Amino acid sequence: MNFDDRRYVLVAAVIFICVVFVLRLFYIQVVDDSWTARAADISERKITVFPSRGLILDRKGELLVANTPVYDILVVPREVKPFDTLALAKLIGVTPIEVRDRLRKAKLYSGYKPSEFEKQVTADQFAAISLHLHKYPGFYAQSRTLRTYPQRIGAHMLGYLSEVDAKKVAADPYYRSGDVIGVGGLEQFYEPQLRGRRGVKYVVVDVHNNIQGSYKNGQYDTLAFEGKNLYTSIDARMQAYGERLMRHKKGSIVAIDPKTGGILALVTSPGYDPELLVGRVRNQNYKVLQKDSLNPLFDRALQAQYPPGSIFKIVQTLTALQEGVITPQTGFPCIKSLVGCHNHPTATDVEHAIQYSCNPYYYQVFKREIEQNKVPNRFKDAALGLAEWEPYIRSFGLGQRPPIDLPSAKGGRVPNVAYYDKRYGKEAWAFSTIFSVSIGQGEVEVVPTQMANLAATLANRGWYIDPHIVTAVGDPDSLTKWERHTTLIDRPWFDLVVEGMRRVTEEAGGTARGARIPGVTVCGKTGTAQNPHGKDHAVFMCFAPMEDPKIAMAVYVENSGFGGTWAAPIASLLMEQYLTDTITRPDVEKKMLEADLIADEKNYRPFVSKAHPRRR
Repeated sequence: MNFDDRRYVLVAAVIFICVVFVLRLFYIQVVDDSWTARAADISERKITVFPSRGLILDRKGELLVANTPVYDILVVPREVKPFDTLALAKLIGVTPIEVRDRLRKAKLYSGYKPSEFEKQVTADQFAAISLHLHKYPGFYAQSRTLRTYPQRIGAHMLGYLSEVDAKKVAADPYYRSGDVIGVGGLEQFYEPQLRGRRGVKYVVVDVHNNIQGSYKNGQYDTLAFEGKNLYTSIDARMQAYGERLMRHKKGSIVAIDPKTGGILALVTSPGYDPELLVGRVRNQNYKVLQKDSLNPLFDRALQAQYPPGSIFKIVQTLTALQEGVITPQTGFPCIKSLVGCHNHPTATDVEHAIQYSCNPYYYQVFKREIEQNKVPNRFKDAALGLAEWEPYIRSFGLGQRPPIDLPSAKGGRVPNVAYYDKRYGKEAWAFSTIFSVSIGQGEVEVVPTQMANLAATLANRGWYIDPHIVTAVGDPDSLTKWERHTTLIDRPWFDLVVEGMRRVTEEAGGTARGARIPGVTVCGKTGTAQNPHGKDHAVFMCFAPMEDPKIAMAVYVENSGFGGTWAAPIASLLMEQYLTDTITRPDVEKKMLEADLIADEKNYRPFVSKAHPRRR
């Protein structure tokens, strides 16, 4: 190769090298911004500004859920200098092994981006940590808030916060790893309103990791918007009293303002202290609660599906009157061979049937509803009768999930023709197969919230507003609208039934004399639901005052026997406190507060008898 040829090769090589460098620089500066970010991170820091989560308040403005400040310790591995591992471990309250392991994980994630090193440090703990944090370049703090519960009540109703999982992060672009989200209760149902919107702040830091000020005067900062407050119908005092009365008992209390549908109290027992599921101890405490044999995490008020027992007789009465199969003067003898019953005078009319809660009476009422002899085939006739009966029952909100603003409510069950056809076969069942439904047993199931809503419907003489907890979001004067529903029963029949319910509490022979309140006319209905594992469950549904109802309620006490023994007195104490702000029967209160029915149930030995079951 001559000199000229070599010259051309050399020139070409130089040109090639220059082109490669130019292209590489173009890629770094224009196409790939990672190098710019790395350079910027040396002098600039992006700080996420977490908004304060919305507060939750009761009907009187008392705080149910508030916020308390906490701090996350973050680390940028690229900025970390050699440090005393043992000293940092003691400062934060972890082991040296944990310090090294967390730093290793942070490096694997990114050398230039901040990673969470220690989460949810309380303000008191951070006060001690902050004095020494400057000794550890690359480590800095970021503030956020945790939930706190001033009243320490309503854990199931309120819900709690938990870190989002990978699935949620992938599904919703708002959330990032380490964010928290509402789980259960109002926290979950109103998550978009409560969480607010996070912001971003860019700051300039020096070589010692100290903030020197805003980056470009905050030109690239975005504002954080606080979450909206929730204003509820809950009466905190009543809720707390209900939880005290249900201590050492299994069951629930649901109280409603019948005029608005607003829930005044939503008690589940056994429950738990909501503070147990806050902060770094949440996971540990959750596991303990999960293993508890009493199942305190189970929301009985919304999820427990029970036989309603004799409170269902009220709905049976109204349906039969509307269908015309009985009249107000219809009487039936108490024939215990049909179905077991307690001793009481003969129910000569509807009002006395409700007062005495006569099982054979309602056996015969339901028989008339199902067997109307419209067709010769008794199986087809039963199907026709049940098909006519079902819409009336569902018009009370039964057999469907209550439209309450909580995520976990169950719907109970109203058995229909399709249900029995699937269970027994088409034209293979008749009244004799399903007669237990007549007294609220068998296949019919309700949740306590539905029972309370039924009481509200009776208080209103035939209509109800969707039961709910939140009355306003953000602005306390901007009231949330809830739907009104009307049953298929005519108003005069309600007046008749309400009088029968008054007799239950006020007249001799009534099954809930223990629910009387001095100066207040209470209308109620007891129930006793079968329990094959121990004592029967006690039920009481009521409202007061009779002529101008201000509260409707359902109390369900598991394993406690007759409804009038425990459920009715508990309901009456709560109503008295709410309506009169006093308790005039301290002896009754003492008995309810001190009773340990859970311990009693452990020692219970059922009496075996061949007699028909007795229900009232």
